Amino acid sequence: MPNNAFYKLIPMTTFVIDYYSNEGYADLQTLKLMINYAQFLKKDLQLGMFVPVDQNGEPLKEPKNYSSWKSIKHNTIESEDENNAFEEYNIYKKAAKKCLFEGFEVAYNGYSVVRIVAKYNQSIELSFNKKDGLCSTFTNVESLVDQDVYLSTAALKMIGIKNF
Repeated sequence: MPNNAFYKLIPMTTFVIDYYSNEGYADLQTLKLMINYAQFLKKDLQLGMFVPVDQNGEPLKEPKNYSSWKSIKHNTIESEDENNAFEEYNIYKKAAKKCLFEGFEVAYNGYSVVRIVAKYNQSIELSFNKKDGLCSTFTNVESLVDQDVYLSTAALKMIGIKNF
């Protein structure tokens, strides 16, 4: 995981103080960034924020040899003419790009509950109810700030952070 705290989920007050200490002034772009981060923190936690899910909210299994496939340069480029032979890979890749947090995996996928853990710290564990898709252990993104969770590129784009 990145060691840079800039990619780590932090409280709103820390975000504002750290940003102003580097920028030193507030303009409309800065205020928009603050609003985006505040709105991000208020989002209800959903399974698809952590692991790739299908259109029904069910966790997708990583395709066989996916990491090898993904490491090939031409598979990292978005293409209109994607090979149907690799449809499973492309579906997984698109779902993974929507995840807002890095480094999570499914530890248990039961009838009514999905439990995920951080690969880098097994003590970070979240449970999601399959009926409504919401997290039963934490309420919203802000409730995770005391955990060691890292933001993905998708989250940084959503917030409006461009220096990544």
